[in-house]
Amino acid sequence: MSIRPTRSNMRCITRSDLSRDKSLDRAAYGPPFFMRPAPGRARQARARQNSGRQKSGSAEILRRTRLRGLPSPGVRRQSARMMQNPIIIQNKLPCLPWMDPRLRRLPGVLPLGDDSWISRDEAYAGQMARRDQLIAERPDKVHALLPAGRAGAEELYDLVLARLHQDPGYRFDGADILRPDGVTVTPDRAEPLLSLGRLIQEDLCLMQAGEAEHYLSGAVLCFPAGWTLAQKIGRPLLGIHVPVPEYDERLARGVQRLFDAIRPEQPLWRMNFLAYDNPELHQPRAEGVARPPRRNHDYVRCEKQVLLRLPQSRAVVFAIHSYIVTTASLPAGARAELLALDIAHHG
Repeated sequence: MSIRPTRSNMRCITRSDLSRDKSLDRAAYGPPFFMRPAPGRARQARARQNSGRQKSGSAEILRRTRLRGLPSPGVRRQSARMMQNPIIIQNKLPCLPWMDPRLRRLPGVLPLGDDSWISRDEAYAGQMARRDQLIAERPDKVHALLPAGRAGAEELYDLVLARLHQDPGYRFDGADILRPDGVTVTPDRAEPLLSLGRLIQEDLCLMQAGEAEHYLSGAVLCFPAGWTLAQKIGRPLLGIHVPVPEYDERLARGVQRLFDAIRPEQPLWRMNFLAYDNPELHQPRAEGVARPPRRNHDYVRCEKQVLLRLPQSRAVVFAIHSYIVTTASLPAGARAELLALDIAHHG
């Protein structure tokens, strides 16, 4: 997990701290106490500023902010919003989908050549803590299961637990499971999707075959990117993608043929991408509500989406692994291409 420092987690460090531990990161903790201006000097500096002898302009404000060892004004505003929920991001993306022509075009689906429909990365602890919080505080917002989806949910529950038995990061002790982050979970097959939502990073949606299209019969969705589970549960594929303009009837027919053709032994995957100013993972948005405008494009959010056919119930699992990285961490060419695409498609 990568958690950026906020005013709530910054602390003063002393000269003795640095002498004991040379690895202390000054960028994470701010300047040591002995490097910060004394209170009297700070008051004198403010008096000089009020007398009008300071330079004007935002560049000077940013310069003084850096000299004082404080976050920039934009970061301070974001830190206030994130005070309760730390920023959870990965170090890098597994791929750059907007740079790969196979993934960039719709629907951009490829065969999954390995068993990575469940995976664990450096953001595991942070994402799981956020999932625990959401499931505890608003289970009705992040979970839904129709009666028609129960058989598929129970089959998925058994499949995932069998998979985790082979992962040395999970320790099974009777009915309890010790997660890789040290949290103990007691899963319940009577609540299959909620239990899985507390064990793995992936959001899990169940798609059931209907008369004309597959429809959403159940989900644990802690990290929605611009949609709400309550509005989509029970809807067919075309209705789920309202109001995505690119997802028209022609594309819907192609996606339905794709769903019909998925085989249990050959899962499929794709990856989307979108620039954000806010790195919060839980971003539901009701239909008809406009997406907030992006001003800084500080982050890029990608979802690795895997389609997996369950052999017994024949339901299709739509597994979503969310990645968020800073755009500043991207190679210059990839960053420029991402911003150009985002502005071209979303303004």
